[in-house]
Amino acid sequence: MSEPKRRKFWGWGYVGDGLDLIEVQALGSALASVLNLADVSVADPPRIGEIALRKPRLQPPDSMAEIFSTDRWDRAEHALGKSYDDLVRGLHGQYEHPPDLVAFPRDEADVVAVLEWCGDQNAAVIPYGGGSSVAGGVEPVVGDGYRGVVSLDLRRLDRVVEVDTISRAARIQAGVLGPSLEEQLRPHGLTLRHFPQSFEMSSLGGWIATRSAGHYATLHTHIDEFVEGLRALTPRGVLETRRLPASGAGPSPDRLFCGSEGVLGVITEAWMRLQERPRYRASAAIEFASFEEAVEACRTISQSGLHPANCRLLDQTEALISASGDGSAALLIVSFESADHSLDAWMARAIEICRSHSGKVPEGAQRTRTDETPAPEGAGGHWRNWFVRGGHLHDATIRLGMVNDTFETAITWDRFAQFHAGVLESTRRAMKEVCGQGLVSCRFAYVYPDGPAPYYTVMAPGKRGSEREQWAAIKEAASDSLIALGGTITHHHAVGRYHRRWYDRERPPLFADAMRAAKGALDPAGIMNPGVLFDPVQTLESPSRL
Repeated sequence: MSEPKRRKFWGWGYVGDGLDLIEVQALGSALASVLNLADVSVADPPRIGEIALRKPRLQPPDSMAEIFSTDRWDRAEHALGKSYDDLVRGLHGQYEHPPDLVAFPRDEADVVAVLEWCGDQNAAVIPYGGGSSVAGGVEPVVGDGYRGVVSLDLRRLDRVVEVDTISRAARIQAGVLGPSLEEQLRPHGLTLRHFPQSFEMSSLGGWIATRSAGHYATLHTHIDEFVEGLRALTPRGVLETRRLPASGAGPSPDRLFCGSEGVLGVITEAWMRLQERPRYRASAAIEFASFEEAVEACRTISQSGLHPANCRLLDQTEALISASGDGSAALLIVSFESADHSLDAWMARAIEICRSHSGKVPEGAQRTRTDETPAPEGAGGHWRNWFVRGGHLHDATIRLGMVNDTFETAITWDRFAQFHAGVLESTRRAMKEVCGQGLVSCRFAYVYPDGPAPYYTVMAPGKRGSEREQWAAIKEAASDSLIALGGTITHHHAVGRYHRRWYDRERPPLFADAMRAAKGALDPAGIMNPGVLFDPVQTLESPSRL
């Protein structure tokens, strides 16, 4: 029996995966050409033996020793997420806030025991799925009001427990990662069909806790739409919602936990709505000389009722960066999927809409296939490959010394033009001030009848040793503009610790008070992921925590 793959303590994916040195060097040459750089060097990834970690401040009881770890690799792996800032610090061996202990519960009884013990020890608890957070959601930065921090890793709770083929739903443990989830559903001919870019290294519980957005570019975009019921363990006890197709009985308890980011309790399992696996697929990559015309085509499609599975608009720069085009045209990738019927009529209407906005379908850019035919090549295929390898490419650009980050938002159609111009202007200005030059691109990750979810990418040369300061200046300028111009600080990357300042400005003050009250009821000692969404709650049980 082969040994299970080990997750990297630095970087994306599993040990042995990712770009090799030749591929990283080739990427560096390509970026040097695009950015007119004389030379781009490659930094070596860190080695676990070189990582210095502070000594654990907590000692688990003998009765629970089997599920706790103080192993250097485990603690380093759980010290940082996968944001640009996390990866730069990891690359340079800066693991200032590792968890004191990592817990690997085998079942719910273990989770309950960990929560009770942490409550007794005044130890903070950070629920951990795949560690793919790009918002500081899993980093053990909790302030000085706690004796220590436990990272609660749910990877052992990874089973599809029950499948209801009649209602097309399944009861699934929260620690299962995307690929394993789909493999367990495959024999039943079903799929959750939720494929965020982090799919390979993110969990069902993480998707729910961060309100992940997945495969769909229209209609049902967020994981919320697929939750039929859930079960969470809180410091006060078990909270389990009734499994129903829909309910109008007051505010939804499911929705309270969707997006809760671990501050209320630990999601341990959920009933999820499923679908039959798609059999029919149709796709097309449409070129537009004008980004503005492409935006109008996107808006018309989103309001047409066609509901394509994919409706990704890449501006000229994004098409160039992803090798989906040469930078001369914006690219709209439209695709449809069905388990029931052919899609010719839907695709024909989408192309008709695009052509009415000056879109052009190059020879061979429109494809129809079934599960038995290969995945598409061409511009759409290039985009798909770039998207799927996004985590590994991000690691590589950081080793190459680039400032490479993304930020995403949402805005209504009537305000998009002014919003987009303002975001580009402020981001480019900050990038030029701190990096000298670089590229800012935009794509529509999701589109709704009332507005798009623009996703911006920054690619600029960094200064070795100053990358974090450069990144922070650009991120602050971009985030300030998102909020000032009426957008959201995040459409699907969550709040975490990095977006707190802007989230505080976005949410209504009375709602913040209501959420604090909910946390006080479910987590009276304030041990669950302190500092995420709001400051730790002051309670009678923990009067010193502010």
